[in-house]
Amino acid sequence: MVAAAIGVMNITTYGLTLAAARVLGPDQFGQFSSVLGALIVVNVLSLALQATGARRVSTTPGDRHRIERTILRATAAGALLVLAATVVLAPMVTRGLRLDSLVSALAMAVAAAFLTVMGGQSGILQGEQRWLPLAAVYAAMGIARLACGGLALLVDRSASAALVGVAVGAAAPVLVGAVALRHPSRAQGSPPVGAEPEASWRTFERGGIPREIAHSVHALLAFFAVSNIDILFARALLDPRDAGYYASGLVLTKAMLFLPQFVVIVLFPAMARPHGGRRIHLMGLGAILGIGVVAAVLVSSLSPVALVLVGGDAYAPIQSSLWLFASLGTVLAMIQLLVYSALAQRHPRAVVSLWAALVVTVALAPVADSAHELLLIKLGIDVVLLAALAVHLLVISPVSGADPRPEPVRPALSEDSSSPEQPAVR
Repeated sequence: MVAAAIGVMNITTYGLTLAAARVLGPDQFGQFSSVLGALIVVNVLSLALQATGARRVSTTPGDRHRIERTILRATAAGALLVLAATVVLAPMVTRGLRLDSLVSALAMAVAAAFLTVMGGQSGILQGEQRWLPLAAVYAAMGIARLACGGLALLVDRSASAALVGVAVGAAAPVLVGAVALRHPSRAQGSPPVGAEPEASWRTFERGGIPREIAHSVHALLAFFAVSNIDILFARALLDPRDAGYYASGLVLTKAMLFLPQFVVIVLFPAMARPHGGRRIHLMGLGAILGIGVVAAVLVSSLSPVALVLVGGDAYAPIQSSLWLFASLGTVLAMIQLLVYSALAQRHPRAVVSLWAALVVTVALAPVADSAHELLLIKLGIDVVLLAALAVHLLVISPVSGADPRPEPVRPALSEDSSSPEQPAVR
C-alpha cells in the first residue's frame, strides 16, 4: 500500500511538472522549478519530524497518547516557525530566484507550513504502523497537488498561479492525516512489542524531542548535500553541453533513489526497536539492492527506451552510461536507509561520515573533465560512504536500540518462604 501510494505521489508530481513545462514558457517554468527546489530544502524539517515521531511512537515506553500529543505540539511549533521564517524571507527569495511576483514566495511559505504538519502526522501513523492511513496521506499529497496545480494553470498560465495551486493542494494530506489521527484506537494503545522502559533511554534521547528533531534535521541536510552536490559541480565545472548530459542522467538517479523509498518507511519502526537487530537492516539493504540490480539490468538492456525517458536523442552521448546513473541512485537509496537507521538507533556520530564524503567530493570533483568522469568519481565516493556507514552501524556500533545493561531492581527481590501466597522461587 505504501509503495503504491508513493508511486502515485511521484507520478502525479511528475505529471504537474510536465504540465507546467508545456503550459508555461521557459522563464515561467524556470521560476516554478526553482521555487519547488527551495521547497524541497525547507521540507527537511518535515522529514525530521516524521523520523522523530515514528521512532518515538514505535518505541514509546508508556502512554502512547501522551507521546503523540507531544509530537503534535512540536509539529505545530515547527510549522509556525517555518511559516514565519519563510514569510520574512519571502522578499529575499523573490529577488534571489528572480521571481516576477512575491506571491510565488508566499505560496511556498504556506506549502512549507502544511508539509511540516504533514510530516508530524505521518510520523505518528508510521510509528503506529497504520499503513493504510499513511498511504492515503501520501496519495492525497500527490493527487491534490496535480489537481489544484493543474486547475490553477487553467485559470492563469503563470508560475505564481501554479504555486498557489501547490500551496492549496498541500492542505489535503493534512486534512487526511487529521481525520486518521482522530481514530479512537489512539487513546487505547498500549506499548508496542519491543518498547523500551524510559530508564533505558540514552542521554541523547533524554535531551527531549526538540534536540532529537534538530539532530534529524542535521543528518538529513547532510544527506541531501551529499546526494545533490554533484549537479552543482556539473553546472559550475563542465561545459554547458556536458552539464546538460549529466543533469539528464540524474533523472534516472533520482528515480532509483525514490523508487525503493517505501522500504525505508515500512522498516523504520522496526529498525528503531531493540529486537530489530542486523536482520532488519540487512533485509532492507538487500531489498533495495535487488530492486537496483533489476533496474540496472533493464536500463542496460533497454537503453534506447531509457534514453527516451531522460530526454531523447539529444542526450545520446550518455546512453551507454545510463546504467551507471541508475546504479548511483541505488547506492544513494542504500545510504538513505542507513541514515534513517542511524536516526532510529540514535547514533549521531554517523553523520560525520556524510560530511567527510562531501568534503572528498568537493576536493575530487574539479578533476573531472567530462560528465562520465564526474559520474565515476561520485559513484566511487558514494560506494565508500556506503561501506563506511554499514561498518559503523552494523559492525562497530550495537544494532540494538536499548542499553544492554539492565537497570537494578530496587528494592531487591527476595523470597518469603513463610508467605502462603508466594510460591518458592526455583
